[in-house]
Amino acid sequence: MKHNKIDERSYKKIIDVLKTQKQGITVADITTKTALPLDKVKELVVVASDEYSGRMEVTESGEILYSFPRGFKSKYRGLGVTLKKVLHAVKQGAKVVGMWLFKAWIMLMLIGYFVLFMAIALIALLASVAFSAAGSSDNRSNSRRNDGIGGFYLVSYILDLIIRIWFYSELTKSIDRSGYGYNYRETKPKGRPLHHAVFSFVFGDGDPNADWESREKKAVISYIQANKGVISLPEFMILTGAAPQDAEQKITRYCVEFGGMPEATEDGTVLYRFEALLLRADTKDRSFSGLSAPIKRLHVFSRNSNKMNSWFAIINGVNFVFGSYFLFFANTLGPIVSNTQVRGSSYLYAIAYVLFSGFFNNPLAAVTIILGFVPVVFAILFYLIPALRYIQLNKTNEQIKLENLRKTLYQQVWEHPQLVHLEDVNPAAEEYRPQDFKRKTDLLIKELGTYSIPEVKLSDDGTTLYSFPELEREKLVIYKIRSQVDASQFKLGNTIFDSHDKT
Repeated sequence: MKHNKIDERSYKKIIDVLKTQKQGITVADITTKTALPLDKVKELVVVASDEYSGRMEVTESGEILYSFPRGFKSKYRGLGVTLKKVLHAVKQGAKVVGMWLFKAWIMLMLIGYFVLFMAIALIALLASVAFSAAGSSDNRSNSRRNDGIGGFYLVSYILDLIIRIWFYSELTKSIDRSGYGYNYRETKPKGRPLHHAVFSFVFGDGDPNADWESREKKAVISYIQANKGVISLPEFMILTGAAPQDAEQKITRYCVEFGGMPEATEDGTVLYRFEALLLRADTKDRSFSGLSAPIKRLHVFSRNSNKMNSWFAIINGVNFVFGSYFLFFANTLGPIVSNTQVRGSSYLYAIAYVLFSGFFNNPLAAVTIILGFVPVVFAILFYLIPALRYIQLNKTNEQIKLENLRKTLYQQVWEHPQLVHLEDVNPAAEEYRPQDFKRKTDLLIKELGTYSIPEVKLSDDGTTLYSFPELEREKLVIYKIRSQVDASQFKLGNTIFDSHDKT
């Protein structure tokens, strides 16, 4: 077997399904569970049967039942196969480690720079207090001492907050709550690791609909199987949320992937038959009751609390201010060459410059890059990426809401095409309610009118009523055709050949 010539991801999906099966399974069964195209399943299940010494039973209908009573120990062994498995494991491990390091790096940049700036500020304040205490005999010196001590407590408080976010992820809660009858140990929630929380603020927590294509295909396949292999375009639109023009192209792709065939009745009604999906060993109905379509989930900006994200934004803002300060003075004041420069607003810069002089031959370049350029660029990106993501997220969610609304509106029309009152379409869930809900509902009903022209009239209270007589006729035709399908013709029958039969 040449693994490099097959779709490894699809092959793994099929193997995962086969491992859970105790009885024989057909190609249609595997397609139902994986949502992979029929041709791909037919190709790869043979490969799996060869690699793992599978059992093949041919039934009276000509279908093959695949099972693996000897387990899933590959017959392909040797140094090459072992090295390939090791290499795959190393690649997967490298991805995990790489992602962890990336998250840790973002967290260290945010918190690390904040701690560094606070440490420099604290050293500067302590030096200021020491200088003030050594020679303070006038009011100006006294004022500087008081300012230094006040700044000392401010920085101490900020550092205390950092300790809290690191260990407790509860920035504004006091340590001692016993005086208020609060038992901290009993009710303290288990927080997220800090590097996960920071990454969540910047990049979010992934796409909640990452598996949507597979979920949608499984739902459509299950509905087709529960309805004798027959589906109409309106039903397909309800399940997928596709507009009429898009639905026609989409269902054509389904026909190619899952062995479907369009068919026109004598009165011109178009339906789609997927008889290949009915040839299965597992005949349990896994479809939705009626026509309850799967719903896309909305994206969330972050799983962090709003308070947590606010503190990340504040900390990043502090880093931006300090970085801008050092960048400004590094480019305007330059190197510290005299005591007269260690005064006024440049005092913090002077202390940092002196500290860096003990570690770098060129302290000006070090201050410019390490304390200025890098934190400023990082802070800008730390704000910019979430801001752009937030804008895109809102657009994506509006599209998701529109698709979900289309599903529920089309379903209501399909269930009662003779009388449609748009005021009755009023879902409470946020997933169904795009902005400008009433206008979007009107647009969707007109959109459906491009497939089936409605009759419009006004009710006694002045509201608009719609009826879809052609859709009602199509619905009756589809139901009649389904009632005429003989499900027994798709039964597999008895086994007439068994590859593991020793007789």
